[in-house]
Amino acid sequence: MSELIASGNAHPLAAARKPRFRYSPERPLAWLVAAAGLLWLLPGRAGTVAGQTALAIIALLTIADFALLPSRRALAVSRELPETVGIGDTVEGAYHVESHWPRALTIELADHFSPFVSGGAGLTEASFDPYSSRSLAFRVSGETRGRAPLGVVGARARTRLGLLSARFLFSGDDSILVVPSLSGVRRFRMLAMQHRLENAGVRSLRRRGEGFSFANLREYAIGDDPRRVDWKATARRARLITREYTVERSQTVITLIDAGRAMTQIAGERSRFEYALSSALILTDIAANAGDRVGALVFDDEIRAFVPARPGRGALQSIRDAFVPLQATSREPDYASAFRYLAAHQRKRALIVFITDVIDPRASQALIAHVVRSTARHLAVVVALRNDAIFAAALPRAAGGSAALYESAAAEELILAREEALQRMRRAGVSVLDVSPQAMTAGVINRYLEIKSRGAL
Repeated sequence: MSELIASGNAHPLAAARKPRFRYSPERPLAWLVAAAGLLWLLPGRAGTVAGQTALAIIALLTIADFALLPSRRALAVSRELPETVGIGDTVEGAYHVESHWPRALTIELADHFSPFVSGGAGLTEASFDPYSSRSLAFRVSGETRGRAPLGVVGARARTRLGLLSARFLFSGDDSILVVPSLSGVRRFRMLAMQHRLENAGVRSLRRRGEGFSFANLREYAIGDDPRRVDWKATARRARLITREYTVERSQTVITLIDAGRAMTQIAGERSRFEYALSSALILTDIAANAGDRVGALVFDDEIRAFVPARPGRGALQSIRDAFVPLQATSREPDYASAFRYLAAHQRKRALIVFITDVIDPRASQALIAHVVRSTARHLAVVVALRNDAIFAAALPRAAGGSAALYESAAAEELILAREEALQRMRRAGVSVLDVSPQAMTAGVINRYLEIKSRGAL
């Protein structure tokens, strides 16, 4: 077995088994044999002697090349990759290859990944001096959520003669976790930081909301709200004393995600459900860094996952782990059971960011009723995902004749019915965000920061 050395976060790979053909001829050997064959065409005995001599020389060179090929213990390989990759995201990895052979080698790597990921070393080739090491970079992209085994790595080693090659197979138990996409998380963190001017000493305006807590007492100043005068302290000190309040920074943010039939629709390269999970994770990251308590609930006709709200980076990890095995289903969502479950497990007032699809007032009647009812306890933001294909179909087209006209009219009717459902929620005091799946993350983060800045929660 090859000796394998791991460095840093690299995962050691072990030589699992011999390939079916340990040694194989290379193209230069084939060209030499073909050239020797041409010598046999020389007239008379000269052709025979020349051909036999050439074949003998080729045989000696092949034996010498065979003797110069490395043994199975002469190579050390380790593979280094991040622990996670988002769907559609690309991360960089590296193979660390060490040659313990006293001859110069050319080593070519090829690997085979599971369907959960794509990319890899491909046919990466590099030259190695005697007793040397190199790192060979490669990229991996996430395709399907879940734990992705990284599979077998093949190595082919050649000497400078290049007549033969020795083949080795390496395998390990390493893997990478494919999670919902977190692309752009740094950009959204910077956006959040730009809204935290008070941390840099900038005085902010008084903010409205229910999250006020008592800070201290101070002498009344012109412009203070008379309703905050503390009359008991005023009587004791014989001068007007007012109470000073601060807005509670630690608030609760719950992401509620519909995993029902409408969320299986494809929007661009991914389903609407994948966009919802990605936006929920980025919102969770931003809110957790802002000091808020974060949680999540995913449902279709039953509760698929629930992570109670708690502070810190550990909450983000828990939510991410809960999201990994989830898939949208063809079932109709049960809004009543989801909101009952939420009411039983989240009694404290919270910001509920509900990512779902809104079709029309009749189809969304249960959704509207439960969202409106929840506003008595929570601050609800409904993220209504648009169907961009319907909006595109509603645009009038010159070509297509009467069929295109009917299609446009039907699409416009659907859009108007959907807007009526959204307006019903807005009139009931529900904050509605009407966005395309691709633009959802930016819209959700901006709405969250707006609510935080106003102290509306």
